Amino acid sequence: MANKKSAIKRVTISERNRLRNKSYKSVVKTLIKKSLVLINQKDSQDMEKINQVVSMAYSKIDKAVKVGALKLNQGSRKKSMLIKALKTSNAAT
Repeated sequence: MANKKSAIKRVTISERNRLRNKSYKSVVKTLIKKSLVLINQKDSQDMEKINQVVSMAYSKIDKAVKVGALKLNQGSRKKSMLIKALKTSNAAT
């Protein structure tokens, strides 16, 4: 365990940042999963709802990259995967 005051402060700050990053990552994963489920549903293709969820996922990914919870390339990869799934779904229908 840390002995110096600055080391103790760094431990608390890193724990706070870890929890913040965890919440951002969790929201991003949830929105990506939600949008992929909507995209893959064959029976109800409500494009307006799909576009809204994908847009929200894009926004949260960008925010997570901005605050440092995700790295830039990881955020770009996630957005690319979403748009690729959306385009292949549109091409199939």
